[in-house]
Amino acid sequence: MDNPLIMGIINVTPDSFYEGSRFMENAVILKMAEKMLKDGAGILDLGAQSTRPGSERISAEEELKRIVPAIEAIHSEFPNAILSIDTFYGKVAKESVEAGASIVNDISAGNLDESMLKTVASLNVPYICMHMKGTPENMQSQTHYDNLSLEILDFFIKKIDECIKVGIKDIILDPGFGFAKTITHNFELLKNLSIFKILERPVLIGISRKSTVYKTLGVSAAEALNGTTFLHAIALLNGANILRVHDVKEAKEAVKLFVEYLK
Repeated sequence: MDNPLIMGIINVTPDSFYEGSRFMENAVILKMAEKMLKDGAGILDLGAQSTRPGSERISAEEELKRIVPAIEAIHSEFPNAILSIDTFYGKVAKESVEAGASIVNDISAGNLDESMLKTVASLNVPYICMHMKGTPENMQSQTHYDNLSLEILDFFIKKIDECIKVGIKDIILDPGFGFAKTITHNFELLKNLSIFKILERPVLIGISRKSTVYKTLGVSAAEALNGTTFLHAIALLNGANILRVHDVKEAKEAVKLFVEYLK
């Protein structure tokens, strides 16, 4: 990656935390995909299951019913677009890649489905490996760390080794902002983000419109764009390679200014 990439979020779900990212009908999904690609998204990340704190898990079968038609529609309309499937089910990853996705984005790093890592290896696609303790249902009760950054670093060292051993070649690291982490933890993680450079893997940041932004500012998720953009700038300065965002145009502008700043 010569320059940081923007990953646009498309949630094929009725219950994601940010209403502006929820899309259920293919016509609306295609319109949003087109806008994100025109605005400069390098990757589109499609998910069919909300993983907000306390969310209720749906089955792999229900997830497939929601996500495969969306992937097929976007892949057919925009065949050159790079699509990522946001899932922790190996079965969903496999069928999504067969439908046109080319990256697997797993919030559980293989911990919620033991088939995931071997499945990704067999698919020969890049794997986004995220740090999380527990599950989305209970993760906010597991926010104790003795040394947050070092514990996540140690987690990634072990996971990279595990991924390589099963045959995964391209690994992207996601520290998991908001997943089993308090607002204080998220700011600490943002401040220490450069520590992950020693792993020599791309680092993805997913902090767009999250509670760290809107609760700190005392606003709603719908009003959190300005705060999100500011934290994206900090993340870029500290080594982020991919920004996973709801607002592609604004994130792309931040990257453009960042690249000019570095010249």
